[in-house]
Amino acid sequence: MKNDRFKIIRSLHGLKKLEYIWDYYRYRIAAGIVILIITVTAINMLVEGHRHYRLDICAVLNTEDDCSSWFKDFEKSLTADGGGRIRVNYDQPFDYDNRYYYVQELEVMTTVSSYRMDAAVCNGDMYSYLLAINACARLDEVLDHETFESLMASGALKEDTAALQADKNGNVNPADGIPGYYGVDLTETAFGQAYNKPADGSDPEPLYAVIISNTDNMPDAVTLIRDLIR
Repeated sequence: MKNDRFKIIRSLHGLKKLEYIWDYYRYRIAAGIVILIITVTAINMLVEGHRHYRLDICAVLNTEDDCSSWFKDFEKSLTADGGGRIRVNYDQPFDYDNRYYYVQELEVMTTVSSYRMDAAVCNGDMYSYLLAINACARLDEVLDHETFESLMASGALKEDTAALQADKNGNVNPADGIPGYYGVDLTETAFGQAYNKPADGSDPEPLYAVIISNTDNMPDAVTLIRDLIR
């Protein structure tokens, strides 16, 4: 049977040969492509996972603005002492209006749990999710006194309750959560004015900065917060 098939393949030319091969081997070809994609992805994750970055940042804006120039300037300032690089993920979507929002939640949870996010500049949806999984550091515990008091005076500090989970009936009890100051509202900052203005002139949606609680780059994450509120 196989020999007959190979004879037919040899006798065909051009598109006819390709169509015949696809008809008989499409499942094997498809499986091979899937395996190749998985292998390349795994290798990339392994390489990236072992590459040390001074700071890993996730940027999820409310607008389509390109804030990469701001982060390039921040990197130059941060690494002026001659050490390290930063990595900014601009490609993480997060929108609870998206029908596949649960995939986005999984992506964010995986990134946080694998220590590939030290801080985030994010929209309200992602901020609420980071709070729910208790991923935000308490800013009253990690910021220096001067920065914390300055944020308190400006009203930019966001007081919320973390680790809130709904019960089987969908009810949430605030008493089960952990209250604290977890986010910085960037709406009125220079960063917010530059990168959080809707094109139609409507009122901007909240934009927050948070430090991820499991970061091992806390001093640099605090420096990011300071630069964002200048």
